[in-house]
Amino acid sequence: MSEDVDFEGLLSLCKQQLDMPGRRIVAIVGAPGSGKSTLVEKLAESLGDIAAILPMDGFHYDDGLLHQMGRRPWKGAPDTYDVGGLRSALIRLRDPGEGAVAVPVFDRDLEISRGSARIIPSEARIILVEGNYLLLNDAPWPSLRPLFDVTVRIEVPEDELRRRLTKRWVDYGLTEAEIAFKLDENDLPNGRMAVNNSISPDYLLHPS
Repeated sequence: MSEDVDFEGLLSLCKQQLDMPGRRIVAIVGAPGSGKSTLVEKLAESLGDIAAILPMDGFHYDDGLLHQMGRRPWKGAPDTYDVGGLRSALIRLRDPGEGAVAVPVFDRDLEISRGSARIIPSEARIILVEGNYLLLNDAPWPSLRPLFDVTVRIEVPEDELRRRLTKRWVDYGLTEAEIAFKLDENDLPNGRMAVNNSISPDYLLHPS
């Protein structure tokens, strides 16, 4: 059974992880538009140098590969990510012998992942991993689960997700038809999947 937690409670949980040896990995999940990036950035700022962020979006397949797969219009669906690459990065981060680890970062302006674009330093003890599908039950996603020490899902009503996502795509200059496809054929169905076909997290966070 998941427990409810607010931001201060989550911050306290992260600090408690410092009582354990080695790096600790906190998984933050939620539908597209739920505020995952904003939350982990706020957590990282509050925790200081002991925290680092690892976004799942850095492991997007390249657009050229998605075109070959016939999946470019559905970029962001579970099968459009390099799950094995994410798992390898998490394993390296848990290995005390690795020290600093370079990870990819997704550039939304360019719509590509830039490899080795961020260094997670050796002094970072809390790794905040954020993404839609970290707790998804469909293979190969469950292979990530043993690598997480704490799991949290952000709960946001779908009408609010629609409002946020509409603004996001308007700001990126998409047409009304493109936005309708993004919302109803990709973002919102993916969000429902992230909630309905995933294991229960340790904690639920309801943004105020």
